[in-house]
Amino acid sequence: MQTVTVTEKAAKQLKHLMTKDGKEDYGLRVAVKGGGCSGLSYVLGFEKEPKEGEREVTEQYGMKVFVDLKSAVFIAGTILDFSDGLNGKGFTFENPRAKTTCGCGNSFAA
Repeated sequence: MQTVTVTEKAAKQLKHLMTKDGKEDYGLRVAVKGGGCSGLSYVLGFEKEPKEGEREVTEQYGMKVFVDLKSAVFIAGTILDFSDGLNGKGFTFENPRAKTTCGCGNSFAA
């Protein structure tokens, strides 16, 4: 089972952002850090290469995805999607390990 599944819509938006930033050959790092309304916050970033000891490196829709061991514990089974509907625009996280989430959807408690 992949730690994080990136939807096709999210991958398309991420590739657009990477191209805009001149980082076409980079991958996506998905991580968590302490903070936010609910205790933990999601972190997305573009990285050239995986770090040593990376928990998982996958390729989804032609894009590399990196997840470190510490973050994998909190986000296993998460789906990263992109919404551009009436309720707002941005990346969304569907995390089965989250016990509570904040109103903005960018932080959670596990």
